[in-house]
Amino acid sequence: MTAPQKLGAITTDIPARLDRLSWSRFHLLVVIALGITWVLDGLEVTIVGALGGVLQDPRTLHLSATEIGSVASAYVIGAVVGALVFGWLTDRVGRKRMFFVTLAIYLVGVLLSAFSWSFASFAIFRLITGLGIGGEYSAINSAIDELMPARLRGRIDLTINGSFWIGAALGSGMLSIILDTRLFAIDLGWRLGFGIGAALGIFVLFLRRWVPESPRWLLTHGHAEEANRNIADIEHRAGVAAPPPAAARSTFFPQKSFGFDALFRTMFVVYRRRTILVLVLMASQAFLYNAIFFTLGLVLTRFYNVPPASVGTYILPFAVGNFLGPLLLGRWFDTIGRRWMIAATYILAGLLLAGTSWLFARGLMSVDQQVTAWSVIFFFASAAASAAYLSAGELFPLEVRALVIAVFYAVGTGVGGVIGPYLFGRLIEAGSRQVLFYGYLLAAALMLIAALAEIAIGVDAERQSLESVAAPLSARDQANDA
Repeated sequence: MTAPQKLGAITTDIPARLDRLSWSRFHLLVVIALGITWVLDGLEVTIVGALGGVLQDPRTLHLSATEIGSVASAYVIGAVVGALVFGWLTDRVGRKRMFFVTLAIYLVGVLLSAFSWSFASFAIFRLITGLGIGGEYSAINSAIDELMPARLRGRIDLTINGSFWIGAALGSGMLSIILDTRLFAIDLGWRLGFGIGAALGIFVLFLRRWVPESPRWLLTHGHAEEANRNIADIEHRAGVAAPPPAAARSTFFPQKSFGFDALFRTMFVVYRRRTILVLVLMASQAFLYNAIFFTLGLVLTRFYNVPPASVGTYILPFAVGNFLGPLLLGRWFDTIGRRWMIAATYILAGLLLAGTSWLFARGLMSVDQQVTAWSVIFFFASAAASAAYLSAGELFPLEVRALVIAVFYAVGTGVGGVIGPYLFGRLIEAGSRQVLFYGYLLAAALMLIAALAEIAIGVDAERQSLESVAAPLSARDQANDA
């Protein structure tokens, strides 16, 4: 294998200048332009999750419960493949280029989903949608980590990932309209949901023109002049001009590209404990979320006799709890610290799920009590899941950050996201509350295991620069060579 081309050393204060910035209109723009994709994703995923009863109707796609679970798995498989492919490209060609490519693929998949005519076509179009959203995860999370000040990185990252649930809340509100057969034919309303989501997504493409390429990525690839132009523009938009202390300078030894050997050495030699930690965090939260959320509509219609058109009403409080968790708890991840807040949210989510699932198995909860329980559980679980993505990005060097995020997302979601929806689809099809209880108990146990892993080998990354949490590969390699 040909060694990557090394360029001249760059000594710069750009990382310190990014970290010393106060919250500004520039940061708000980044949050809106990047986070809005999660809103759109939440919108259409909520619609899919609530369509279980409608799509089983012979007048629509006439899917079985197992096929609905399989469609969810197809979406996740697409996301896994998209994360790996576009994660690699994001590290190689830049964060900003991939913003547009991955969003375009995502929007195509959403639009095609509106024209599905069978189980096979619906599954394929959901897979395409997943390809785009998987790429978005790696491109967006790496950019957020690299553009936000260190002291605010945790709460901002959690809030952006949690904004998925703003879309979920909007989707739940839309469901009562698009699934109302007095307004739309039963085979038309659910299609409109996808079409509206695709139309709204076009606006996002224009917003992203104002988000710059990450100066940190530019430095590691030898584009020092462009990095300096970008940081100057960012400081101008943030209203800051004073330079940081001279002591806060870093030296980079950039390369045009970094091979897969750098990825494997980083994950399995240098940071193997961190690799184990993030894999456990990602897999456990993915299993919990994909297993429950993708089959939520089926549970409400099968066990509580909720009419399909009314499912959206019950998703709204669930979505609100999911968004408020990262929003209200996020600041504590930057103050109390990553290790204890991540562990606490995983523990609380796991214990609450185990307890309320026992009540569900014995038929002791009404539908309102069940939805309230889910809302409280996912208040904590949403913050935990967002923190898992935060850990995947900030605990590894920036030269391979997007691909590392992609690998963790792929493995964690492949284990928890593909198996979860299919397994719970089968459990629901069995029609037994007790059988479904065992599935919930498994999800709770995985969350508790993840909490123990965080306590044992977690990293205290709060308020630390990315370069101090994980030294750039090029700087470390140069030191080793010396």
